[in-house]
Amino acid sequence: MDLGLAGKVAIVTGASKGIGLAITRVLVDEGVAVVAGARDASAELDALSRSGTVTFVAVDLGDPDGAAHVVDAAAGRGRLDILVNNVGAVSPRLDGFLAVTDEQWSTSYTLNLMAAVRTTRAALPLMLAGGGGVVVSTCSVNATLADPSVIDYSAAKAALRSFSKSLSKELGPQGIRVNTVSPGPVSTDLWLGHDGVAAAVAARQGSDPSAVAAAAARNSVTGRFTHPDEVGRLVAFLASDVVGNITGTDVTIDGGLVPTT
Repeated sequence: MDLGLAGKVAIVTGASKGIGLAITRVLVDEGVAVVAGARDASAELDALSRSGTVTFVAVDLGDPDGAAHVVDAAAGRGRLDILVNNVGAVSPRLDGFLAVTDEQWSTSYTLNLMAAVRTTRAALPLMLAGGGGVVVSTCSVNATLADPSVIDYSAAKAALRSFSKSLSKELGPQGIRVNTVSPGPVSTDLWLGHDGVAAAVAARQGSDPSAVAAAAARNSVTGRFTHPDEVGRLVAFLASDVVGNITGTDVTIDGGLVPTT
């Protein structure tokens, strides 16, 4: 299927690895020029940058001024059609609610909610000037599948989902669609890396990270983690006019982890 994205300009945040890198690759393959924001580059992102279709912007979106830097790079291309708010972070809270500090709550809300709020706010004038666009934010099944081991992350992602729904109602009449995608466990370093979720849980349990990951995979009816490129293709699909009447929606990609209610 031709998604009709060739020639468009996108911003992808958290683009140097994991889901963000996969989204960037898929968009590039569809002919999109991507402004890729991340705190640090990666070998994979550098390789994409050498193609000429990706512009890397070193940015810390935990800084309130960071959003303007990445949007300025898109403005240099003369337009902005797609914004993918992907940056985020999660740290397991294995000592219970009382051990989660105000600083940890603030960090979770900054990276998982306010980074998207600020980047969207900075990007909207450019989108509106161009007559429309699409905003897709990476949410999580934990927005509704609340989990005490990621209590602050769950709350922040629930807020992101609500923010996106509210914004879709305001911006729809102006030609801007706003959606979220909610992955379950994805085979990235966030889950499977040396300092990832599986390693942290295994260290607490005195078990092996691979066993923790395998147990998490079994919670999905497909019996596996989602691949990053699967999330990337879903984001590209939602960013296209092929599904131009989808807005205010959260699309889950979790292998059937969350039961239908």
